[in-house]
Amino acid sequence: MLTFEEAEIVLEELMDELPQEIFKGLNCGVSLRHETLYDANGLLILGQYHVQPYGLGRFVTINYGSMMAAHGYRTPQEFREELKEVLHHELVHHLESLAGDRSLEKKDAEDVAEMLHKRHNFDGGQW
Repeated sequence: MLTFEEAEIVLEELMDELPQEIFKGLNCGVSLRHETLYDANGLLILGQYHVQPYGLGRFVTINYGSMMAAHGYRTPQEFREELKEVLHHELVHHLESLAGDRSLEKKDAEDVAEMLHKRHNFDGGQW
């Protein structure tokens, strides 16, 4: 398990490993937040890509509380890999947004629909 402060350091290290061109246009950066967030279906939100209206900013947030709820039992190295996966996922959203592409957004929606379908079938229709 990583503390919030340790996770912040790891996140900085992960960003330093990437080419700086990836962060072009991400004018409000990447931040780690304490929150544990759920979507309308009760699924954890590990990270989010945000685009503010009127060109006020683009940024990525990673929710430490959600990460801990999903992966807090993992070793520090495993948690680092999960954090890396979430960071990269959100940065792909950023790059696709700049290119006017919504492929990952559509795939995310399909994945959620599939997950909900499996959960519904597993629960026998009971939530």
